[in-house]
Amino acid sequence: MKSIDEHIQKDRVDIEQARAAGDLGKVRHLEEELKGLEEYKSHHPEDSHDPTPLEVYCDLNPEAPECRVYDD
Repeated sequence: MKSIDEHIQKDRVDIEQARAAGDLGKVRHLEEELKGLEEYKSHHPEDSHDPTPLEVYCDLNPEAPECRVYDD
């Protein structure tokens, strides 16, 4: 994706398609992803790039070991 807005829109379309197909597992997965993207966007309104899953995770869980940044 080029931007977070495109990713959010694609997830919304995919959720509706998965619901129509009866794929509840995919719906739950996409809803969680969409929730994370929307929260990331609310924390970074000036940033329009499509964040990686790690960026979203670290935004939501800054104290996680995977997200620690060490200065030399």
